[in-house]
Amino acid sequence: MPLESLDHLIIGGAPESSSGGERIEVISPFTEQIIATVPAATVADVDRAVAAARAAFDTGAWPRMAPSDRLAVLRRFRDTYAASQETIAETVTAEMGCPISLSRSYQTVAPKLILDAYLEIAAAYPFESVRRSDTGNALVVREPVGVVAAVVPWNVPQATAMQKVIPALLAGCTVVLKPSPETPIDAYILADLLHRSGVPDGVLSVLPAGRDVSEYLISHPGVDKVSFTGSTVAGRRIASICGNDLRRVTLELGGKSAGIFLDDADFDAAVESLRFAALRNSGQVCSLKTRLLVSKRKERDLVDRLEALIATMPLGDPADADTQIGPMVTARQRARIENYLEIGRAEGASAVVGGGRPSEYDTGWFVEPTVFTGVTSDMRIAQEEIFGPVLSVITYEDEDEAVRIANHSTYGLSGAIYTSDVTHGVALARRIRTGTVELNGSPAGFHAPMGGVKNSGIGREAGPEGLEVYTEPKSIGVPASFADEFDRAARDGDAAA
Repeated sequence: MPLESLDHLIIGGAPESSSGGERIEVISPFTEQIIATVPAATVADVDRAVAAARAAFDTGAWPRMAPSDRLAVLRRFRDTYAASQETIAETVTAEMGCPISLSRSYQTVAPKLILDAYLEIAAAYPFESVRRSDTGNALVVREPVGVVAAVVPWNVPQATAMQKVIPALLAGCTVVLKPSPETPIDAYILADLLHRSGVPDGVLSVLPAGRDVSEYLISHPGVDKVSFTGSTVAGRRIASICGNDLRRVTLELGGKSAGIFLDDADFDAAVESLRFAALRNSGQVCSLKTRLLVSKRKERDLVDRLEALIATMPLGDPADADTQIGPMVTARQRARIENYLEIGRAEGASAVVGGGRPSEYDTGWFVEPTVFTGVTSDMRIAQEEIFGPVLSVITYEDEDEAVRIANHSTYGLSGAIYTSDVTHGVALARRIRTGTVELNGSPAGFHAPMGGVKNSGIGREAGPEGLEVYTEPKSIGVPASFADEFDRAARDGDAAA
């Protein structure tokens, strides 16, 4: 779809002109042409947005609503969002090159499922509870943490925005959303739908901006919490700033996840699952399984199937429904991936599939899906996040070595195990130091916490844990009579429900 240029920021829910004159160019990764522009926010615009969020939080109605009233607003939003999914899918495809067939699920259905999960979780969440003990009785209330700076990346902009904005709003927070310069327009659609659904003025702002202005936002004294998804390098910088100010922070960062193929795995089904688990979004996802671990006995079985899989994944125009591999988001990202292809060869690995640019395209930031063999665990292509359609096949002698290789990483975001023995697979999953392990391609779902260990981040999103990080617990000591009355009212409410 053609994108329309925008002449405003969204500050406190209202369209406002930027205080500066610079604009952000949205460039098609397929045509390499400018397809839209939006204003670039300035530090003065950040001040205005944070002031609006601060006022809405400190004196506005939203944080003071009953959780059930906020839930009702976001249930209305669910309906308006569902009706806009095709527009959002086409927008994200135009902005960053995700194949449209994937955008219609991964970039739109998945965000709605995230929303659905949070609505269900919030309906049962104990925003208030009584705790009794021999040493006293407390009314424990979970209050909103305050003004949230939500910084989202370009690769799955709607899903990551949902993971931050929705639980923050359900908790009663106010939000300044900072989309990536590569994908700003879909954030405007999200904000418009939320405002039309009844989110009050002041509660949500949208500020497209570059790095310097983004850093000003996350260091702003009016911001109580930062939630960031992006690179580990940027995450370290954000963590240092937030640590200095004792600001709450959640970081979902990079990954270099391992998929372990046991000899008894169904290799046909396992490799087919890699279409999504290792190559979705043209390899531009932090949780993809890009280190594929297989015994030396089964290496050929895996590699043959990988070659066959990639042969069934057409590369081309992301607006074509048949395309499964689109262009990289920017020329800079393509150059980064090409540099890793050269590094892999220099380290002694062999590209048995792909390894360069497709010859049939003179324009578009394409990289061929690539499979390296002869990879050892200490190679840079096995240790560093490439963020493109590049897979490394690494062999092991036994399961203990497979576990050592999987854990030999500074990252710990995701992982996978393929085996016909599910019980054994679960036992092996417990030995992998990572935030999520998928068994035979089974997703953990959006009611389960998602996040990483080591250099893959701090904190969790999704599930009750993803809502809880937007709250602060407060304990109010109460007499036993109050606790009795609270419990009685809670039981009566459950009975009425």
